[in-house]
Amino acid sequence: MDINTLSALSWVYPWLLLLLPMPWFVRRLLPPLHQPQAVAHIPFAADWENSDLSSSRFDMAKPRLITLSLIWILLLLAAARPEWHGDPVEIPISGRDLVLAVDISGSMRVKDFSLKGQQVDRLTATKAVADAFIQRREGDRIGLILFGTNAYVQTPLTFDRQTVRILLNESVIGLAGKSTAIGDTIGLAVKRLQQSSSEEAPSSDKKAASAANAKAVDRVLVLLTDGVNTAGDITPQQATDLAIKAGLKIYTIGIGADSMSVGSFFGSRQINPSADLDEKGLTSIAEQTGGQYFRAKDTRELNGIYQQIDQLEPVEREHEMFRPLHALFMWPLAIALLLATLLLAGTIQWRAMWKH
Repeated sequence: MDINTLSALSWVYPWLLLLLPMPWFVRRLLPPLHQPQAVAHIPFAADWENSDLSSSRFDMAKPRLITLSLIWILLLLAAARPEWHGDPVEIPISGRDLVLAVDISGSMRVKDFSLKGQQVDRLTATKAVADAFIQRREGDRIGLILFGTNAYVQTPLTFDRQTVRILLNESVIGLAGKSTAIGDTIGLAVKRLQQSSSEEAPSSDKKAASAANAKAVDRVLVLLTDGVNTAGDITPQQATDLAIKAGLKIYTIGIGADSMSVGSFFGSRQINPSADLDEKGLTSIAEQTGGQYFRAKDTRELNGIYQQIDQLEPVEREHEMFRPLHALFMWPLAIALLLATLLLAGTIQWRAMWKH
């Protein structure tokens, strides 16, 4: 085994290996257990002692002791948590924490968007466009917040863009309530970004995350909604003040068509499905934090907005090296369980033979 191989192997709890000789000390230091004397005379006992069963009993003692010793060693090896350091991997680091906040309130059910020639609801169009946006954000740590009456962190900040895309596509309208809590959503984003650290990222992201945090981190929130703040514990202005203090830049997107034809008893009529959209409030939030407000009336405009954000917040192409860790504890643990099962099966079989 060369030095490179040794350097690739590490232990989380190496001190547990010091317990390897413990069974030997227990056997040596503790007094042996006394077998109870027989209370009844067994005829032909002398013949049994000379029988094949008696000799096989003693023949099994040594293999059994060896097997138990192997099980003990393997269990300690598993408990010490061996880890294998993989080959160095180069990953891009942008130094940016980007949170996507997506409205999933009841009003997102309105089907005033089209996608591939079909009328779809606002959330379906948002998922399609935001999915492509997330794919392009290589190097950013991305988080996902879903909000309605309440705001929830669906994905903490991570470099794993695939997971963010999956959880966004699995979001359901109305899951967070029917109302819209814009203030609470911004407040939650500020809190999570302030608490962000390398421990929040998955283990495979930790070194990359620490490299990103070592530099000045740009914090960006992209908030998409189709309504006005109607719920929550803090107002949008209070949340905006918190964002300003935290250095959080907010891009707001107002989504929804200006005109939509609906059927009625007297025939079709035109309505404004975005009458409740608070464009003034969203513009104020964006401008106060150094961001920008966008208006998306259809899928094409929504896609163009995310492309504009790409230009305003370009992905940097710096790279960092890290070595992924692969846990190995399951291998000695699996072998130990297999040996224990075989030992138990052998003991049961031998006792069955002895009884007969």
